[in-house]
Amino acid sequence: MIIPEPIKCEIEYKGGVDNLYKKMPPEDEFKRWSEIHHALSSPLRLKILYMVAKQPLCVCIIKHILKVSDSKLSYHLSILSESGIIKGTREGNWIIYSATEEGKQMIKGI
Repeated sequence: MIIPEPIKCEIEYKGGVDNLYKKMPPEDEFKRWSEIHHALSSPLRLKILYMVAKQPLCVCIIKHILKVSDSKLSYHLSILSESGIIKGTREGNWIIYSATEEGKQMIKGI
């Protein structure tokens, strides 16, 4: 493999290509980051996360505010839940959604 001289010198100074590879996080961390970035890639999901980070909410309130269908909201809630940045807690017939600590960190500063 032909490597440009400045890159080659820098990589060698830092321990070589193998050392660069060894410093990479485990594969499951990349998978986790990918899931979170996917969950945050939709403006609608960002709105949901923002709302439930400020106040735990039931589906009926989220639906009313965002004016979306049940199926669309369910789809987006499942992506957010599967990524671990929101959680749903059953209270009687209701599921109350709130942001996890990780989810709250994601919207800090918004």
